[in-house]
Amino acid sequence: MTLTVDLNADMGESFGPWKMGNDAALLEVITSANIACGFHAGDPDVMMATMMAAVQNGVGIGAHPGFHDLQGFGRYRMNIPAATLANQVRYQVGAAQAMARAAGGQVRHLKLHGALANMAAEDEGLAKACYEAALSVAPDIIIMTLAATAQQRAAEALNCAWVGEIFADRAYNDDATLVDRSLPGAVIHDAALAGPRIAQMVQEGAIITESGKRIPTKIDTICLHGDTPEAVDIAQSTRAALEAAGVTVRAFGT
Repeated sequence: MTLTVDLNADMGESFGPWKMGNDAALLEVITSANIACGFHAGDPDVMMATMMAAVQNGVGIGAHPGFHDLQGFGRYRMNIPAATLANQVRYQVGAAQAMARAAGGQVRHLKLHGALANMAAEDEGLAKACYEAALSVAPDIIIMTLAATAQQRAAEALNCAWVGEIFADRAYNDDATLVDRSLPGAVIHDAALAGPRIAQMVQEGAIITESGKRIPTKIDTICLHGDTPEAVDIAQSTRAALEAAGVTVRAFGT
């Protein structure tokens, strides 16, 4: 059986005149885009431009909600009441749906951002609250989960459509969570390393941690962060390594 995998990237993270990432180049490589909804990054103009570019490139659109934290880029952990957090997720999903529709597309998946995603990978109850909020707005939305974490368990418990995600540019702990960004080696900057590493994980059907441990898991999509200087190089290296290994790269669900 031919292996297939989706490539996704976080984007739409510029703000006003301040630019982050090379979304245009990434959209020529990836098959799914996770677009910031204005809370951790992005603004209405950036959202619309990114949605339109995704539609033009035939790339699947995802809502990428995070904490209301522009200054910290959504990477500061916050203790927010569950009901408030649920409403913040609904608000962001609704904004993404409106922009996508106006751009001639539609939101088909949801992926949590930054600290919110990391906390949800550790806390099944938190992940479930976020996913239930999104599903209350978009019942057919596909949940993108960090593979083999509490996020995946929450999606399974909700019996909703979900896909499992691994990261091309992040190192893993032995519990399948991501190594904290403050630690050396947490972010992988070498494109020549990232591509073959991911191809190996997809072929083995397992996350390979920093210690070399294998965590068998369902791998449907691979994330390439759009906010690093090497993002496009890593995206190209990852796609080339996958295709060289006989893996078909295409949007999940197609």
